[in-house]
Amino acid sequence: LSVQERTAAIVQELGTVHVQTKEPEFGTFLHDVVAALNKSLESSKDVPPIVDSLHRAFLERGRSELRGQIKYAYHGFLASKRFTETNLQDQAKLADLRYPAEWYPGTREIQRTIHLHVGPTNSGKTYHALQRLEQAKSGIYAGPLRLLAHEVYTRLNARGKPCNLITGDERQLVEGNVSMSSCTVEMVPVNLDVDVAVIDEIQMIGHQERGWAWTQAVMGLRAKELHLCGEERTVPLIKELAAAMGDDLRIHHYKRLSPLKTMSASLRGDLNNLRKGDCVVAFSKVNIHRLKDDIERTTRRRVAVIYGSLPPEIRAQQAALFNDQTNDYDILVASDAIGMGLNLSIKRIIFSTTIKFNGRIDAPIETSQIKQIAGRAGRYRTAAQAAETSIGGSSGPDAPKPRMSPDVSPAQTLGLVTTLDRGGLSTIQKAMTSQADPIMSAGIFPPDDVLIRFAAYFPPSTPFSYILIRLHNTSLLHPRFHLCILKDHLKVADAIEPVRNLTVSDRITFCASPASVRDKDDPMIPVLRELAECVANKSGGGILDIQGLKLELLEMEVTAGSRLFLEKLEALHKALILYLWLSYRFAGVFNTQAMAFYIKSLVEKKIQEVLSRESIKSRRIQQQKHELKKNKRRRVESDDKNSEKVDEEFFNGGRSDHELSYTGFGAPLELPERAKKGTEYETPPRSSFDLVASLRGLKTAQEP
Repeated sequence: LSVQERTAAIVQELGTVHVQTKEPEFGTFLHDVVAALNKSLESSKDVPPIVDSLHRAFLERGRSELRGQIKYAYHGFLASKRFTETNLQDQAKLADLRYPAEWYPGTREIQRTIHLHVGPTNSGKTYHALQRLEQAKSGIYAGPLRLLAHEVYTRLNARGKPCNLITGDERQLVEGNVSMSSCTVEMVPVNLDVDVAVIDEIQMIGHQERGWAWTQAVMGLRAKELHLCGEERTVPLIKELAAAMGDDLRIHHYKRLSPLKTMSASLRGDLNNLRKGDCVVAFSKVNIHRLKDDIERTTRRRVAVIYGSLPPEIRAQQAALFNDQTNDYDILVASDAIGMGLNLSIKRIIFSTTIKFNGRIDAPIETSQIKQIAGRAGRYRTAAQAAETSIGGSSGPDAPKPRMSPDVSPAQTLGLVTTLDRGGLSTIQKAMTSQADPIMSAGIFPPDDVLIRFAAYFPPSTPFSYILIRLHNTSLLHPRFHLCILKDHLKVADAIEPVRNLTVSDRITFCASPASVRDKDDPMIPVLRELAECVANKSGGGILDIQGLKLELLEMEVTAGSRLFLEKLEALHKALILYLWLSYRFAGVFNTQAMAFYIKSLVEKKIQEVLSRESIKSRRIQQQKHELKKNKRRRVESDDKNSEKVDEEFFNGGRSDHELSYTGFGAPLELPERAKKGTEYETPPRSSFDLVASLRGLKTAQEP
């Protein structure tokens, strides 16, 4: 659209909002904005900020984003009339976020030594840091994913080092005097004194949404030794941060343990060129499932899938199916979720595309992301092999490297990278020989006390999302820091805005929760509001009382081709994760935690059934086609009488469709015993309270 057409659309939207708002002061605001828009049409010089923000909102997201921007601009207009010069100066002082190291005065009193372990994927950097953690009397591991935190928790406990697991939605506390903790990075206790702390995937410090958690851990952890593991491109930034904090810094460089090579040719779009151990990468759930169907239909191989919206437990199960050499899950189709957190026996990474939707537009994937994903090929060893490594030994670049098994040659651990089609191969080849741009800034987020004090300047009717935006827009930052974008914070804040009697602290907690809202029709919105109402009323938080949780899904029979059903199960699982997360913050309100964990396990089982059913469906179709072709040849080669007999036996043999789906027309599949009996995908048997009707019918039911 031309500038004139965009301006006309903005004016039209302003009029629509004016009619909906019905506030007399909006008329004055409307007059001022229209005057500014007309002035900008006459001259492109010195465009007012409000005009620029409205045009950018319309260009990036269309009318929905424009409507939100108009709302924020209006509240800014009201605030400008209310605040005195002194108020504005006080707000500016609160919004001075240039020196986040000062937010942790207790940590600044400690002389720390920072060990920065840098190298490519599969270079042993985290291995050496964990060796040092195992030797310490007390320590903390902080990782980006619950899967990684759980892996370290299991590893330390298995080696006689009692360790607690602390994530946003789960706590597993070991009895006795425990001096070790394995956490997701957002849950790091910065007020705890320990000997050694390990922060994994330190390059995430530059992440536009989650970077604040890594910055908080680096600046706040009270550890004598702080081990940071990640990519080479973090070195300049960590050097500056260490100097600013007064910490000693030692840098350890690592090289990849197994070779990685970019192939000179693509698969030319032919799925028959796929082989056992391949991982095909796609960047949307729709494309992942489409590729899974196409591969199973074309190659007659079973395919495991991994993507971000699958529960971590299901991702781990799918990874185990793919890693198991004794089954027939030969190929993996995955998103960039495989970039970290899962040990996978991948021989070849195959990019199906080099374009990814970044939240606004389809854009080329970054060099650093290509390398992170490609590095999963030719893994030195899986988690099972790593667990066999003996405890002890020294750390650092001069420490002995873990050795390959004598029966595994370098050729067998060679990782290969290519593309499905010719189009993106040159992009991958260029990225693999390029250096990723260094990380220039660390993410931060205003501390809760700053948000609470800042919000006190605004009337109670002010939307909390506007307060967040106002603080972000007025913040003063050091060049080495950036404010993490608000994205989900704003959507969650708007979703619970109608709920009365929530304190500012309550709203901050909900905005920090793992709730993700895509649009105004997202099923998470009614769940959020209902949970927020429970907090506001300080009651009604029993898991069976939350009507927004679609627990009736657990009673539905799993059928083939149920992608919509799978999406609903994933949404239910996210809602249960949110409930559990809140149950640790509002324990008196959400007091049926044990039952929530049980229902969550039922949902995970149901999701796994859906994924298995999809694979069986593809195998059934392929075997049907194979048998039909074979019988067609028989009819040609045999006399008419024998051909008719074959047809009669084939199609009218007295077996039900249910039996045929598992026998594959006389070629039995390798299925669990229950599946062979034809019962695996029928409605599971009811217990006294495990399914929805009975769960909600038993208001006094005991927890499992």
